[in-house]
Amino acid sequence: MKKQLLSAVLCASMVAGTLAGAGAVFADEAADEGKVLNIYCWNTEFQERMVNLYPGYEEVDPTHGKIGDVDVVWNITPSDNGGYVNNLDEHLLSQADASADDKIDLFLVESDYALKYVDADDFVMPVSELGITDEDLADQYQYTKDVMTDSNGNLKGVSWQACPGVLIYNREIAKEVLGTDEPAEVQEFVKDWDAFNETAAKLGEAGYKITATANDTYRVYSDNVEAPLVQDGKIVLDPSVDKWIDASKAMVDAGYTGTQDLWSDDWSKGFYPDGKVFSYFGPAWLIDFCMSADDEASIAHAGGWAATEGPQAFCWGGTWIAAANGTDNPSLVKDIMLKLTADKDIMLEIVKKYNDFVNNKPAMEEMAADETYGDPVLGGQNPLPMFVAGAENCDKSKNTAYDQGWAEELQKAARNYFEGNATKEEALDAFYKAMEERYPELTH
Repeated sequence: MKKQLLSAVLCASMVAGTLAGAGAVFADEAADEGKVLNIYCWNTEFQERMVNLYPGYEEVDPTHGKIGDVDVVWNITPSDNGGYVNNLDEHLLSQADASADDKIDLFLVESDYALKYVDADDFVMPVSELGITDEDLADQYQYTKDVMTDSNGNLKGVSWQACPGVLIYNREIAKEVLGTDEPAEVQEFVKDWDAFNETAAKLGEAGYKITATANDTYRVYSDNVEAPLVQDGKIVLDPSVDKWIDASKAMVDAGYTGTQDLWSDDWSKGFYPDGKVFSYFGPAWLIDFCMSADDEASIAHAGGWAATEGPQAFCWGGTWIAAANGTDNPSLVKDIMLKLTADKDIMLEIVKKYNDFVNNKPAMEEMAADETYGDPVLGGQNPLPMFVAGAENCDKSKNTAYDQGWAEELQKAARNYFEGNATKEEALDAFYKAMEERYPELTH
């Protein structure tokens, strides 16, 4: 049963002074712990924050470090084709029999598949067993806790970031078609789905697409479902997701959006003026790391985007730190979790160094009120006030362990419908069949 659960599912300076001293104190307290800290992740994003901001961390080489007398080993496996999850599953299944130096101590998960690990009792430690209290995490956004809370109410992971989303729009197109590029005024044109659809028609008449692909709006709709998409082993088509299918079909038929996959070359053409795409939906990481800001030809490089709230609140992505059952470094794991997700000073350093939206309300409220802070990609606009409001409105309480597979299979099946290669009923039948093949325990 454990193996079936784990096989069920599957986008990158040391703090000085007193913080460095804190690392030395920790090293003394943890001297009797394990000598190797094994960390499993799929990219270098968390590693960069550890290397540059965790007190007392010394980099040895790209896959090794030191914290006091503890050797840090980074096991980084890319996510492509399920590589990371498959590697993690394999090692978690052999965790009980692994030698102390080979046991996983920390591993990272994304929200789309977090629950498959959270609800697996034998693989993740509740943070309370590490000595982390509700008071320690009081300044974190609630939805980030909901993602990692099991069915018994146990919190099993923490994150340094929150990922509320906004509508990111092209300033030049907004001025040409809508007569303004001011965020508050543009919001009136996209304040709900009716307004969004009307604006899509205005943009279409002017030769622009409102989004690059129908999939750009999927997470906004799916983040606002009435109930979990899988209930008691049954696949349930929520009204919000059904509305996405119908609205997307109308948009595609009218030529207001495309059907290409997210992250494809066709999707990212809108990062450049010739792409003629008005908007993308995304969080801070999409703005700063995914819109080709380093390319002088891009809209982002010229500061040509702006952000507004859009039709509905949503969140996309995020990385959570989980402690593996069997770790022989519980004190160090606890300290890493608290320093890198709950220490306000370090959280502020992450914002300033990496432009992350961090999981600390006082830090983000301080930065949101900072009149000197602005995002170059957004022409100097400070989007943090809307991110702060959005993070409070994010709801991940309806997540399931199947959400990543659901999104992938639904978008694949829906594309056939959008492109006229299947009826809606045929596309949904194909979706249900694909889900049942991927997850044999499910029915519809």
